[in-house]
Amino acid sequence: MWYWLLKYVLLGPLLLLMGRPKFEGGENIPANGPAILASNHRAVLDSFYLPLLVRRRITFLAKSEYFTGPGLKGRLQRWFFSAAGQVPIDRTSADAAQDALAAGVRVLGQQKLLGIYPEGTRSPDGRLYKGKTGLARLALETGVPVIPVAMIGTDQMNPIGSKMWRPAKVTVRIGKPIDFSRFEGMGGNRFVERTVTDEVMYALMQLSGQEYVDIYAATLKDPKPDDVAEGPAVAQAPDADRLPDTQAG
Repeated sequence: MWYWLLKYVLLGPLLLLMGRPKFEGGENIPANGPAILASNHRAVLDSFYLPLLVRRRITFLAKSEYFTGPGLKGRLQRWFFSAAGQVPIDRTSADAAQDALAAGVRVLGQQKLLGIYPEGTRSPDGRLYKGKTGLARLALETGVPVIPVAMIGTDQMNPIGSKMWRPAKVTVRIGKPIDFSRFEGMGGNRFVERTVTDEVMYALMQLSGQEYVDIYAATLKDPKPDDVAEGPAVAQAPDADRLPDTQAG
């Protein structure tokens, strides 16, 4: 219930007003059945605008720390991420990548849409970075279609270092599903996993118009376990300095 209230009542109207979003290619998302929505990652708002514009509910994998914080802030954060339909993943464990993969398989097994950011973290400069192969492992294990998603303009509305959201034109562009059935039974082959991942990243480059950089985005940041793990990328919570500057926030 809270997911739909956030989408249509509590948060969605504000996002529609500030971003005036344009939605392209919605017909490429199946009306039912599982699929992986593989998106470029420009800003925290990517995780808000994609569910806002897609009719079906989307599940993202989120860091478990967002569900375990102390005090009132922790409870509010836990409520928000639970209401948004996100699944906690412990990214500090030795089996973090496998745990994320298992969680993704479970979500897809429930015939749901799973949102993934192959880059593993937000782009630090607006360019598109090398994808991690957790996406390919998940696609090859489940056999579900991978649908590329280009987020455009969210980094202008939610720029790095800004203390507020700024009105900006947002576009969400959905590409045609990519069928990797030709690689059936080849999961675990590193060459195949890289081939699948690179094909998805090429589709994202074509959809988004971003310059592609053949290095991991995390290498430009302080390396952390949650950035370098090769499991399916998890959604990130808004940083404290990247929330909308409103009294209600």
